[in-house]
Parts: sequence; structure tokens; C-alpha cells
Amino acid sequence: MSSHVDQDQAVVRKLSLNATDKAIWARVGRLFDGISSRSLRNANLVFDSTHIRYVGQEEPPSNLLDPDQAIPDVELPDHLVLPGLIDAHTHLFLDGSTIDLETRKTYLKRGDEWLIDRARRRWPKILQCGVMAVRDAGDKNGVGLALARECAQTRGVQSTNPYIDSPGAAIHRQGRYGSFMSRPLEDHDDPQACVFDRVESGADRIKLIATGIIDFKSGCIISPPQMSVSQVDVLVKAAQQHGRQCFAHASGVDGIENVIQGRVKSIEHGYFVTSEQLSRMRDAQIAWVPTLAPVQLQIDRGNELGWDDVVLSHLRRIIENHCRMLVHAQEIGVRIIAGSDAGSCGVPHGIGLLRELELMQQAGISTAQVLGYATGRSAGHLDFREPIGRLAADHRARMIFTRFNPLKDVANLRLERIVVFDGQALLVHGEIDQDGL
Repeated sequence: MSSHVDQDQAVVRKLSLNATDKAIWARVGRLFDGISSRSLRNANLVFDSTHIRYVGQEEPPSNLLDPDQAIPDVELPDHLVLPGLIDAHTHLFLDGSTIDLETRKTYLKRGDEWLIDRARRRWPKILQCGVMAVRDAGDKNGVGLALARECAQTRGVQSTNPYIDSPGAAIHRQGRYGSFMSRPLEDHDDPQACVFDRVESGADRIKLIATGIIDFKSGCIISPPQMSVSQVDVLVKAAQQHGRQCFAHASGVDGIENVIQGRVKSIEHGYFVTSEQLSRMRDAQIAWVPTLAPVQLQIDRGNELGWDDVVLSHLRRIIENHCRMLVHAQEIGVRIIAGSDAGSCGVPHGIGLLRELELMQQAGISTAQVLGYATGRSAGHLDFREPIGRLAADHRARMIFTRFNPLKDVANLRLERIVVFDGQALLVHGEIDQDGL
């Protein structure tokens, strides 16, 4: 066992860069680039502290190597390398690990600076999970915006923090669901002014709360949509005028219909979506972030949460239908993006995305597709401000090396791995302590 650990530590040293102007040449047994359906065998990968220089089966051109590099710095015939993971739906201002509702209520009463510091302290653990970029899904405390500003300061240069962008406060209707993470549309004279306020505060994109949430006791959406088609349309167009994507929390047939017709860029959750709506989402190039993890959590820990057999039967019916729709969406070509809803009840940051990917696989999605939804295919739709999510030339050098092939089972991402982020390599043994996540 000790010799095995010593070997891994030696690999970590070889994959770490002590000087920012140096390059590492690694030869690996398999390489998954983030968008292809198959991995590349016996691949060469050259990277430095800020970007990838070369990916391919042929030996890299000499002009992409350091003057003294004639052979690979490290040979890993038993390893697969894949891009760092992207969680496209998180709430960084919330701890997701606890399911105790009183603890969660108390947490939300904390001051903004405490919440920002708490979120900042999560970064090392999130990185250890292999999650190297997140799209925050909104908070009114300025946590996501503060961390996004810190990320922007290292754009294009070496960093120690995962990539993040944030919409700041989401937009909801006065008196409706979402007040814990949103500010109401009615705070402004018109929708354009509301969007302008978000942009001025630093929002990378605009988040709408277009519906309520599932009522678990009845097993359906019991409240009408918050936003009409015309309201969504005006907000989307206002966001576009400022060069911002608009994404929407929406569940229930009527609410989903409104955001489809309003032409948002992606639909978050989308519970009770119909096959006909999925076809129109495909045609309009509207992505879907299905967030299986938070509802599955309600089933897995139903006894602790106090759910009876009736509620649990509702939850199982909902998640089974959601999984069927996910497979159908994949079959007809809907753009699917992986997001965990980390920060929601019982869904810890980092670990929550690993669970989301496992649930997607269990639903019937191939491992290559699942990994693509959390790497290159996700980044391609979300149009991040940095080239991330792929193993390709000129993309950021952020990746995971593992001898436990996630293309066989995405659960292997939980096993021992080497995380490489901007020239720094870290050996991670198995599960991460969830405290603070």
C-alpha cells in the first residue's frame, strides 16, 4: 500500500509546475477531451500553468515543448485524463450538506461577509472533488458576485480558485417563491431597469424565477407561473441587449411553456416537462439542466425528512418520469447540461455534482454523454469568459487524472484521483469531508 501511495506522490510531483513558464509533457493511456463520444488512446498532452499547448496521438511539435524536453515528463499508461468538471447550477451562498431545516434557517440570517468567507473556504474541497468551474444560480447577498469578481482578477493567468460566474440576485415576483435568493421585479419601474441593475452590479448572466417549486405532499406544482410569456420575453431581450444569457428556474407544464416561448437560454429543473416541449427546446437550442440530485435526496433521506409513504410515492413517480424525459431529451438531441443544485437541502457542493452524474448514468445516459454534459458540452453552450471544460489547445490546464476509468462508471470519479489546476497537482484519496459543503 505504501509503495502505491509513493508512486502516486511521485506522479503528483511530476505533474506539478514549479515555474510558470515551464511545460509538462504527459503521455496517458486514455484521454477524454470533453466533447467526443470516445476517448483517445495513447495520447500526448502538453500543458503549462495557464493553458494546454497540445493534445494528440502524435508526438507534440518541438516548438510546443521546452528546449530540454525530448521524452514525456510522465508516462501514465493505466490512467485516463479528462477535463475538470463544471457544475452549471449551484448556490454558493448556501451549505448543502445539512438537511436540518432549522439549521438552514439560522444560516440564512448570517451577514453577507460571513457568507462570502464561508463560501470562499469551500473552494479547496470543491477543487478536490474535481469541480473546476461553477455557474452560480443566484443569491441576494452578493456572495456569487464577490467570488466571481475574485475569479475575474485571475482571468488568463495562474489561479488557485475554480472558475465562477454569477447572476447575482435572481429576479422573482413580489410575494412569490424565491425571496431567499432573489430580489423582486417590482423593485424597478420596468423590466429593462431591473436587468440593467443586475448588469451594473456585475452579473455575468440573468436568472429568472419563473415558477414555484414542487409541492411534495401533493406531488405536483400547485401555484401558477410567476411570469407570463411577455414578461419573460421582455427580460430575455433586455439581457441580450447587455450581452447576457438569461436562464430560468421553471417546473410545471405551464411555467415551462412560458420560458420556452420567451426564449431563455436554459431551463433549470424542468420537472413535468413534456416530450413536445422538449422537441421545441431542441429546435430553439434551449438547454436543459435537469437537477436530479435534490429530488432524489428527498427519497434517499425521506425518513429523516419526515416523509410518509404517500409523499415518497409521489417523489418516486416524479423522479422516474424525470429520468424518462431525460433519456428522451438525449435521444432527440436536446442540449443537456449537468447541474447539481448544490446548496439545496442535502446537496453538498462538489460531491453533489458527482451524485448528479451518477443519477444521469442510472437514468440510462451513456457515461461519455454524462461526462460531456459536465465538461465540454456544458462549456460550449454556456459561453464562459474563459476557455474551459475541454482538453484542447489554448484551453485552461485544468484536468483530472485517474486510473479508475469514469467512462466505465462515472462513480469512479469518487475514487483516488489527481487533480491538476493551473500547474498545481493534488492527490485526492476517495471521499471528501462534507462539512462546510
